[in-house]
Amino acid sequence: MANPEPTARYLALDVGSKRIGVAVSDELGLTAQPVLTLERRRNTREELRSLARLARRFGVAGIVVGNPLHLSGEPSPRADKTQAFAAALGELTGLPIHLWDERLTTREAHQILYEAGHARQEHRRVVDQVAATLILQSFLEEKAGNRD
Repeated sequence: MANPEPTARYLALDVGSKRIGVAVSDELGLTAQPVLTLERRRNTREELRSLARLARRFGVAGIVVGNPLHLSGEPSPRADKTQAFAAALGELTGLPIHLWDERLTTREAHQILYEAGHARQEHRRVVDQVAATLILQSFLEEKAGNRD
């Protein structure tokens, strides 16, 4: 029996003004798992370098970045900053960047944490990781759907 063709791993980011949630896909490209939350600093260059190190550590073939859009689909004020950050990360890593619609992922992440019994005060530490995981899972499902 032939081994299944390896699927590329992806890193996903939920980029906020205070934190960046990070998730990674498994080796088969089926599921997304939370990795960590980076607290934002004034030094964007250092954040980019940290994310580039994570991309190398996980051996990813691309980076999925949540694109903050309004419910109407129009770019939000945050979208320009996120897209510039994503472009700089792509330049630094040499990896393809996939901007992915992240509408309602943070809200969904809060709901998941609430239903799992986490106190609202605890959400801040992990909600961005959960949102990044939701962004990546959506990307992986769309990609798998296009392969069929």
